[in-house]
Amino acid sequence: MTPDASDFWFLPLGGTGEIGMNMNLYGHDGQWLMVDCGITFAKQTDEEKALGIPASAPPIQMADPEFIAERRESLVGLIITHAHEDHIGAVAHLWDQLRCPVYTTRFTAEILSRKLQEAGLQNKVPVYIVDPAVTLDIGVFNVQWIGLTHSIPDAYALVIQTPVAKVFHTADWKLDPTPVLGEPYSEATYRSVGEQGIDAMICDSTTANVVGHSISEAVLFTDLQKIIEKAPGRVVVTCFGSNLARMKTLYDIAETCDRHIALLGRSMINMAESAKKAGVWINQKNIVDTHYLCYLPRQSVLAIATGSQGQSRTALHRLSNDNYFDMPLEAGDTVIFSSRAIPGNEDEIQEMIDRLESLGITVITVENTEYLIHASGHPAIDELKMMYDWVKPTMSIPVHGEPHHIKAHAALAKSLGVPHQQMGQNGDMYFIAPYRGIRRNAVKTGRLGLVNRKLSKIED
Repeated sequence: MTPDASDFWFLPLGGTGEIGMNMNLYGHDGQWLMVDCGITFAKQTDEEKALGIPASAPPIQMADPEFIAERRESLVGLIITHAHEDHIGAVAHLWDQLRCPVYTTRFTAEILSRKLQEAGLQNKVPVYIVDPAVTLDIGVFNVQWIGLTHSIPDAYALVIQTPVAKVFHTADWKLDPTPVLGEPYSEATYRSVGEQGIDAMICDSTTANVVGHSISEAVLFTDLQKIIEKAPGRVVVTCFGSNLARMKTLYDIAETCDRHIALLGRSMINMAESAKKAGVWINQKNIVDTHYLCYLPRQSVLAIATGSQGQSRTALHRLSNDNYFDMPLEAGDTVIFSSRAIPGNEDEIQEMIDRLESLGITVITVENTEYLIHASGHPAIDELKMMYDWVKPTMSIPVHGEPHHIKAHAALAKSLGVPHQQMGQNGDMYFIAPYRGIRRNAVKTGRLGLVNRKLSKIED
């Protein structure tokens, strides 16, 4: 299965029909270009939930790249759009199968460098730091980087052009006028993309069924500050370890509330250190080492912890089990979940909340408070409408979502007058040129699981 000079194909191997482990391929004239290479985390089956036992599948999973690994000589590159785990987390694990140049921007490259070093791959993977202002030829593909706002800085969409067609691959995005870190979105930039003539927009569907407009990250400051300044003891805020914008918001709140701030969890510490090195968040002088937390007055501590999805071995999981030795929680302390549950994680999160409340901890979640304590990093319906109005693609290809998200996204695109919509899933081949269409189950897809640093196929 090889595209010829008249073909332009899109093939998702992961992340379409599901949320997580994004891996996408574009094919033209005998060559393939990969966009993103991420991981996901195992979820309990219904049977495991009923029995009250942990998930038996490998905890870290990723798309099986077998299709492209068999065609490795025609894989001209891998582009990483941003540094979230579901877009970057599998690179080190799959490098031996891919062995192609990697292209990304500065901050994302810093995160990737740390991951490669942990895997013993430093200086072995050719990583090219691109200037997003420069259009780059990667094999037969001409690639332009387009700045976006998201919950992490240095996030980019891509305009991928061949002689036969041009696509706009959004990756993850929202329209945030006050993003805390990075530049606000630019309507003029997206309109200029549309003026180029876009044959297909491959677009984020995560919140395509949510009415309205996502909340700006900057809006959270006031409400989180109100909760934290009134809390009588220690405050722990949990969010995704990669949510650098939320970390910066909480850092600023700590200064106004006269609290010391600490980061609990290796992924958070790595993210902050990388942001400082890359120049996207330089002033971190008030972050204290966790070893000092036990010696500080309880009411002077604000900690940001990993584990918002109930994952084992994370900082909040250990706190809920009363075995985080640098800072045990006590009755009267407060834990704020500055995140929403990823579907499938609800039981693990609730079990952790139950353990915290049994310790006398006040637990605040999006569901039990009137305060704004979380902002999505993905576009709601009004934002999708705006992007379609600016870019004006001929075809809509919804990705990055479960089937109901993709269906809602396609219906919205149709209502907006987009001439063609294609709904599919991993392994479906989308034809963009010379004709539009989709071939169901064109490629066999699957998952690989990581156990003790070894990959194995996960059987259905």
